[in-house]
Amino acid sequence: MGDPIKLKDEGNIHFQAGDTENAIECYTKAIKACKDKKVLAVIYRNRSACYIKKENYANAASDASKAIDVDAADIKALYRRCQALEKLGKLDLAFKDVQRCATLEPKNMTFLETLRRLGADIQAKLKTSFSTDSRVQTMFEILLDEEMEKDKREKAANNLIVLSREDAGAERIFQNNGVPLLLNMIETGKQEMILAAVRTLSGICTGHKARAMAIIQMVGVDKMCSIMAVDNEEISLATCNLFQCINESLTGEDKREYGKEEALVLDASKDLKTILLSLVEMVASKKVSSHGRDQALNLLSKNVPRTSMKVKDNSRTLFTIDHGLKKILKVCGQVPELPDQLPMTENTQLIASVLLNKLYDDLSCDPERDNFRDICDEYIKSKIDPNDMDKTIHAINTISGLLQGPFDVGNALVGRQGIMEMMVALCGSEREVDQMVAVEALIHSSSKISRASFIITNGVSLLKDIYKKTKNEKIKIRSLVGLCKLGSSGGDDYSLRQFAEGSTEKLAKQCRKWLCNPQIDTKTRKWAIEGLAYLTNDADVKDDFVEDEIALKAMFDLAKSTDKTIIFSVACTLVNCTNCYEKKDVMPELVQLAKFSKQHVPEQHPKDKKDFIEKRVKRLLKAGIISALAVMVKADSSILTDHTKEMMSRVFLALSDDPKDRGTIVAQGGGKALIPLALEGTEAGKTKASHAIAKIAAISNPEIAFPGERVYEVVRPLVGLLHTDKDGIQNFEALRSLTNLAGFSEKLRLKILKEKALTDIENYMFEDHDQIRQAATECMCNLISCKEVQERYLADGNDKLKLLVLLCGEDDENIQVPAAGALAMLTATQKKICTKLTLVTTQWLEILQRLCLHTNLSIQHRALVIIYNMLNSDNNELAKNLIESELLEIISIIGKAEDNPKRQQAIDTARTCLIKAMDLGLIKPFASPS
Repeated sequence: MGDPIKLKDEGNIHFQAGDTENAIECYTKAIKACKDKKVLAVIYRNRSACYIKKENYANAASDASKAIDVDAADIKALYRRCQALEKLGKLDLAFKDVQRCATLEPKNMTFLETLRRLGADIQAKLKTSFSTDSRVQTMFEILLDEEMEKDKREKAANNLIVLSREDAGAERIFQNNGVPLLLNMIETGKQEMILAAVRTLSGICTGHKARAMAIIQMVGVDKMCSIMAVDNEEISLATCNLFQCINESLTGEDKREYGKEEALVLDASKDLKTILLSLVEMVASKKVSSHGRDQALNLLSKNVPRTSMKVKDNSRTLFTIDHGLKKILKVCGQVPELPDQLPMTENTQLIASVLLNKLYDDLSCDPERDNFRDICDEYIKSKIDPNDMDKTIHAINTISGLLQGPFDVGNALVGRQGIMEMMVALCGSEREVDQMVAVEALIHSSSKISRASFIITNGVSLLKDIYKKTKNEKIKIRSLVGLCKLGSSGGDDYSLRQFAEGSTEKLAKQCRKWLCNPQIDTKTRKWAIEGLAYLTNDADVKDDFVEDEIALKAMFDLAKSTDKTIIFSVACTLVNCTNCYEKKDVMPELVQLAKFSKQHVPEQHPKDKKDFIEKRVKRLLKAGIISALAVMVKADSSILTDHTKEMMSRVFLALSDDPKDRGTIVAQGGGKALIPLALEGTEAGKTKASHAIAKIAAISNPEIAFPGERVYEVVRPLVGLLHTDKDGIQNFEALRSLTNLAGFSEKLRLKILKEKALTDIENYMFEDHDQIRQAATECMCNLISCKEVQERYLADGNDKLKLLVLLCGEDDENIQVPAAGALAMLTATQKKICTKLTLVTTQWLEILQRLCLHTNLSIQHRALVIIYNMLNSDNNELAKNLIESELLEIISIIGKAEDNPKRQQAIDTARTCLIKAMDLGLIKPFASPS
């Protein structure tokens, strides 16, 4: 064990050097070795200072207290404890410590200022606490008084919710017996009271682990689940939000320092497990309403799978699979037309399929995936019963759910002996519900062309037979969609048409007919869009469809309806109509080689050429596609999958291609709708959405295109397009849009700098591509008024200023204008730049002369402003060199010219330069032109 004095001194050296980690280590060793109480007090005091620097205020206060225990008049320890206690929110205790400091050193201004400030803070806190306490009590009295007017109760409920969203307000509600009173509100059974109580509980829990755990104990997970299970969409959604707030608080959103007690008191693992088990139980419970089931599935979808594959622990997913996979499969297998089924909304089964897909994707090894498949296989086997058709169609419907989720698992089950044959046999059943379930399963199982070819040979005639014979519209439309899907299995390859010429157009015509029939229920009309999603691979079909404005508007109206399962089909149809799907570049040489070797070569339909696509885009915009997309973007995250978001991003990008259409997109809310697509989803989807934002932001008023605070949200996606892995056109559009934003306000300029865009913009100023170099220079010109940017140009050891001067000497006027503008602003704000630019290149004078003689009046004016700034830079030697050069003659000629409205800016600036030269005594006065 070392010498404590030596260790203390070593710690002091580390502390003075800013190395707090090593300083703490030395002080800790010294404490263990030290026997002298006075020395020990000094070491504790020093370590307290280290903890304050590291913002570990609980330990800082503890160490300072140990020093004070030895010497109650240790003024440094008292003040350090005061600082720590203030940060921990214990203002009254901090006030007592600084009061003691001020008593010991009454003339110390630091102590007196801290004493005054803490006193004011305590008064303000007391005032807030007393007023808040009384407000809370009054609100609860109003809410629980049944004779009170409805308007007053509604106002009190809203005030309570607002108050709970502020940390101080949430704490006052919690401390003033708020939770039992909120439970009393829930027990009234009135919708508005339950909603107010649940939303207030959400506010109390948000970002506070201790309060969240207390509410779990006081309210109970079972009670919260029973509230979410009621048959009321608003209450279910509000309770779902409460569960989400609790989960986020328990899993790391709360950043408070709880000290040593945290590990013991705030261990949330048990509560999280209880919540997870309760949600899993809700999934297949008959007591749970359709809306409650949706929200339970949504919560599992959001919180069980890992958000990033960098996280190694997927135990929550494995736990959910072990305890809940069969329950989720039960939901997928429900057939609403049969008796004794679980209550479900039109979205429930799709949400369950999405959850299955997320769980399967979250598995990290083959044994885990094998276990998932085995459970699914066992479940399907247990349900197939030749003597019980209801159980059998439940099994087939479960396979449909898997095919819409983890397709590989569903596909493997379809491939099992007897399953496909059973599906085909059910198509010929006398019961309409059997036919409907079987046809849907056939549709979902033919997503792969190899599987489709099997069904073409085995099922097309059967589907045609069902279509012709059945009188049930629901079955008729599903069998038609099956035919649509099989007919389009060749994609957009014109040479791979499965059916005879004109057949797909007839199918599409029938789909449009059903789509436009308002007397048919929404769920059935949804299948018409499903059919069009496949058939619009055919260019003739998509061309006919966009010509049918009534059908387009009917589709957009359905996209805005409560049935959100339709979104994927609508997005697919729009991607096909705008031809914005991923296309592989085909080399002509390889095409010739394929033809020579008699291999299949994909062919483009004549109506898939650019002019036809542009016409379709115009028609979609006219029919109101933007408002439909804006509604679709707001769908629940469980249904709006990353793949669907990517398709919507592709459509937006195709729609914004023509600058003339961008005003329409902005007017109908397209700018706002693009922001969430640019921030979340697949990398390709985010890039496409960001590119669409760049196109809009480049030519629109940012305040109109992205109203309110949203304009600051678009900066990050645009900066992301500057990365070198993005295409040149994306770099260019991003630079143009950032130029527009930077020219709009100082706050936006600072936001661009905060997102670390400056280095990328500077790099693009060196780009060989003229347009990208021009865009980067224009962007820099608009950013140059920021102090941070100016300092980079003032700093030594870089060629930034040299590049700017040389860009002024380029032959391209489009680059000279922004480069000269940037230089004019730089020389006006930073006088040192005037001298520095003469040192970075020997060509500076020649470049300035060329700019002054330029035929472009904008460039000439900028050059004269630069010269005036140099004359006004307090560098007499520089001013003398300028006047002794040929520049004097050039300026004199411009200044002596007659007034001319077109050239007046340049003439006036030249005259100002000459006047400045006279003031400096470098030239004698001259007569003004008559």
